[in-house]
Amino acid sequence: MGCLCYNRGMKLWMKYVVGVTIGIVAALILPVNSVQGQAVLDFISNIAIRLGRYMLIPVLFFSVATAFYKLREEKKTLKVMGWTFGTIVVTSIFLTIIGIVSALIALLPRIPISIEKVSEATTLDLKSLLTKLFPYSGFEVLQEGAYLLPVFVIAALLGGAASTERMYGKPGVNLFDSMSHICYRVMSFLSEIFSVGMIALVCKWTVEFVTLQKLKIFMPMIILLTVDLLLVGLIFYPIITSIICKEKRPWKILYASICPFLVAFFSGDTNLTLGMSMRHGKESLGIRRRANASIYPLFSIFGRGGAALVTTVCFIQIIRSYILLDLSFGTVMWIAGFALLLSFALPNHPVGGPFVAITIMCAAYGPSFEAGYLLIKDAAPIICAFAAGFDVLTAMFGSYIVAYKNECVQPVEIKKYI
Repeated sequence: MGCLCYNRGMKLWMKYVVGVTIGIVAALILPVNSVQGQAVLDFISNIAIRLGRYMLIPVLFFSVATAFYKLREEKKTLKVMGWTFGTIVVTSIFLTIIGIVSALIALLPRIPISIEKVSEATTLDLKSLLTKLFPYSGFEVLQEGAYLLPVFVIAALLGGAASTERMYGKPGVNLFDSMSHICYRVMSFLSEIFSVGMIALVCKWTVEFVTLQKLKIFMPMIILLTVDLLLVGLIFYPIITSIICKEKRPWKILYASICPFLVAFFSGDTNLTLGMSMRHGKESLGIRRRANASIYPLFSIFGRGGAALVTTVCFIQIIRSYILLDLSFGTVMWIAGFALLLSFALPNHPVGGPFVAITIMCAAYGPSFEAGYLLIKDAAPIICAFAAGFDVLTAMFGSYIVAYKNECVQPVEIKKYI
């Protein structure tokens, strides 16, 4: 493989844990709080993110097309898509309920009302999402770095069309399949290098967390989100997986999720995490390529239940900071329903989606609350990190369940996990 050979001696998750450790230590001992330090850190973090996303669009384009060709050949397209969207909806509702219940039980302390003026209102431009989905030229979708749905759609259409043109479709599919393997190999190589880039991302995250911790007022909310994350990741999802898949060792999915979770949590970027999730889904969990390439992207695009959970927790704390009265049942249902719907409308917000949703909910709740999002503005990077953490765990467990129910899993020994 020439220059794309890399050392298999150390497990990938170990490299990332080392990168995370160095990043935390660097944030605590280096003068990164200065203006020059922040500028350098931002520049290096930006380069790392670009490196992590570099091959995502090529991999998606070729892999999704190949996957849909094979799914249609096996007459599994509708079944796999039905299971995928059904799982996304159910997990999003489940996480929304977790957020509502935990926020109502915890009674988080009030946040001092901000006197900062509201900036330009944030809105969801649904018309723009639709026009980007079908641009004047299909080639334009390959230039989109944040909004992955257009790439997924055109690739799925090409793969499906190829299955109906057996004479002319097969050579095209062979080309796409070959390019999928090549692009995947390059992405795998870059994911090894990205463990070094994690140092900068973790260093930046740690600086933001230390600054937030000094404010103290947000720590109860952070603790609540941590408890929710531990309950969902260590208890609820493994139990659900063991029941649905009759899986005796659901913890192996957690083991395969170490790298994707670290990337998601310290970057807050669902797109950046997607390539890592797909790699571990294929090489660790044994999910076949046709399922791996079609399920994980949809979870990354629409499976934002973590954003819904974080949005409900934050919005309830915002309301309680303004109003001392208990929330009515109608208000609680409005918060849950609105947060759930907004989580499906964030495909072009791979970063900062929960804060966008909170801003929109504050404006929709009433004129006196339109500045409510300013109360948690300082905590936005950290709460978005938690949302991304929930989302990647949902994608890892959810994708395994969908693949298992569609007979697309080839078991891999745990010692062979990357």
